[in-house]
Amino acid sequence: MKNIKYIITFLSIALVFSSCEKENYEFGDLVTPTNMVVTTEIVGVDATHPNGDGSGTVHFNVTADNAITYRFVYDGAESTSALGTKTYTFGTTGLKKYAVTVVAYGTGGVSSSKTVEVEVLVVYLPPADLLTMLTSDSSRTWRLKAESTGHFGVGPADADQPVWWAAAPNDKAAFGAYDDRFIFNVDGTFTHITNGDTFGKLAAMAADLGGDQGLTPDGNGESVFALADYSESWNLSAPGGQETLTFSNIGYHGFYVGGDHKYAILSRSANEMSIKTVGADGNGWFAILVAID
Repeated sequence: MKNIKYIITFLSIALVFSSCEKENYEFGDLVTPTNMVVTTEIVGVDATHPNGDGSGTVHFNVTADNAITYRFVYDGAESTSALGTKTYTFGTTGLKKYAVTVVAYGTGGVSSSKTVEVEVLVVYLPPADLLTMLTSDSSRTWRLKAESTGHFGVGPADADQPVWWAAAPNDKAAFGAYDDRFIFNVDGTFTHITNGDTFGKLAAMAADLGGDQGLTPDGNGESVFALADYSESWNLSAPGGQETLTFSNIGYHGFYVGGDHKYAILSRSANEMSIKTVGADGNGWFAILVAID
C-alpha cells in the first residue's frame, strides 16, 4: 500500500512539473519591440493652415516590430489600442504644442516607448447661448448665490462636486465676499467689484496679491484681505469638451485660492452657473454664481 502511495505521489509531482514546463514553453521568449515609428496627421493641414483647421484633431498611428499592443498616454490619461491608432481632439484655444507618449508592448510585457510633440491650432467658437448667458450680449453682472447650499465648496481636483465641504446658506456672511459683483462684458473685459476687500486662502493671496498685509489666518488658513476693484480680460475655451472660463490675471470666484484661474463651467442655466477651479493647494474649489440683471 505504501509503494502505491509513493507511486501516485511521484506521478502527481511529475505532472505538476510537466505542466509548468509546458506553460513556460508556450509563453515564449521575451522580445522587446523595435523600429518604432509614430506618425501624426493634423486634420486640415494645408499650405495656408500648417497647424490644422482649428478643430484640434490629430490622428496618431504607431508601428513597431514584435509589438502585440500599444498604449497612448496624454495628460495622465491612458488608452490601449491593438492596432496602434488613436485620435485626440485637443481643446486649449490658440497654437500650442502637445506631447503624447506611445508605448509598444511585446511578449511578457516588455516595452519600448517614444514621446512625440505636435503643434496644433485650436479655434474655439463659444456657443451663442453661453455668450448670451454670460454677457447678455452686452454686459452682465453676477454675484455669489449665498442663499444656496454649496455656493462655496471644496473637494478633490478631479471631482465635479464639493464632496469635502459645501457651505451652508450665508455661511460666510461675515467675511466680505457676498457683496462682490462680477461683471462680464461681451468684448472680453471683466470687472470685479470687491467693495474694498476679499476673502480666501491667505497663503495664496499673499503670494499673488502683494504680501500677507500682516494678517494671521484662521484655523482653515483663511482671512479677509484688502483688495481694490480691478479689471482684466476673460476668454472661453473647451478643452476636452469642458466649457472653461479663463481670467487673464487674478480673476476669481469670490474665494481666492490662486492656481491658474481657469474655471470649469460644470453646469449652467440662463441665469446661473456652477464653476470649479483647481487652487494653488491642488484642491478643487467650487462656487455658484447667479445673474442679477
